[in-house]
Amino acid sequence: MSFGRMSSRTRSDAPINSINVTPLVDVMLVLVVIFILAAPMLAASLRVQLPKAQAAAPQTQVAQGDMLMLEISPQGEIWLQGAARDDAAVQQQLQSLGQRNPQAEVQLRADTSVPYGRVVQIMGWAHAAGLTRIGFVTDPQPQAPAR
Repeated sequence: MSFGRMSSRTRSDAPINSINVTPLVDVMLVLVVIFILAAPMLAASLRVQLPKAQAAAPQTQVAQGDMLMLEISPQGEIWLQGAARDDAAVQQQLQSLGQRNPQAEVQLRADTSVPYGRVVQIMGWAHAAGLTRIGFVTDPQPQAPAR
């Protein structure tokens, strides 16, 4: 076995007419692994149709530790920081946040089809925990073109 030039029997100036697919297969396998890992994260998110409001403008940013994101699905179930929780767990989380920082903000994302009574119930839990800063997350209403 020689490690130098190829034997003189083959033509050295002939182009290679085969494609090396090894790098392509490597890239495709990496992409498959990325998609396999990312798919459960995409499926775990709650899709909420937020109400539209004319004055929906982002306020000043709050530190992540001083904010609690509550989402209410169309069926009335509560998602806390992206995970479905029962009522007792949500009340416990609100109590601990109220004791730790009474100035913390609760951001409430409720679907348009959620009954108003369910939203008021969660607001009552937050108020009972000593939390008075409740932000209602909405989608901005499309503006009419200026004439």
